[in-house]
Amino acid sequence: MLRILPFRQYDENDVINLFALQGTYANESTTDTGAGDAGVFVKVSAGDFDKDPVAYSDNSYLGKTDYPFIKAQYPSVQLECAPAISGDSCLGLTLRQTAKYDENGEKLLYNPIKGEELFCVLPGQAVPVATRGVFTLVEEGYSGALAVGGGIALSNLESGKVIPCAATAAEKIGTVIGTGSRTSGTITDAWAGNYAVIALGL
Repeated sequence: MLRILPFRQYDENDVINLFALQGTYANESTTDTGAGDAGVFVKVSAGDFDKDPVAYSDNSYLGKTDYPFIKAQYPSVQLECAPAISGDSCLGLTLRQTAKYDENGEKLLYNPIKGEELFCVLPGQAVPVATRGVFTLVEEGYSGALAVGGGIALSNLESGKVIPCAATAAEKIGTVIGTGSRTSGTITDAWAGNYAVIALGL
């Protein structure tokens, strides 16, 4: 799922493409919501550059891996990120969701074009993380009432989300520059409701 709406403004130089979302946090499906969503605020959970860039291991996502004379192993980026909570050092927010299956229960592993269309990455693949920029968060991306001109800080209760804070707070990671509300017309809008436009970065 998406916690960020299409309206955004950022420089590609402020996007880090080194870290995969820690495996246990990947969403099962692109229609699920969880730590694998796009728009999750993350921290570095594994940052050892002495390791090989990619590791290979048995993984049930490939299907059966124990057929005679066949050794299929799944590649995973060894640098990892995980949802951040208050007190963590925030790396940024994910720009793509990490998911295993599409809305029909089909493995995205076998349909990379569909994965691109859904703007997601597979478990173990590096997920782009924006460290600065302007982004639109839907209600699933934050808790509490964000006020224009106020700050945002990592939530102390829900990892990966932000909460309002004072503009001068030490834990501030960005500023709210606008708020609004989306309404559904004749067709139900999955992202109807309140939203906030934030400027990520101090």
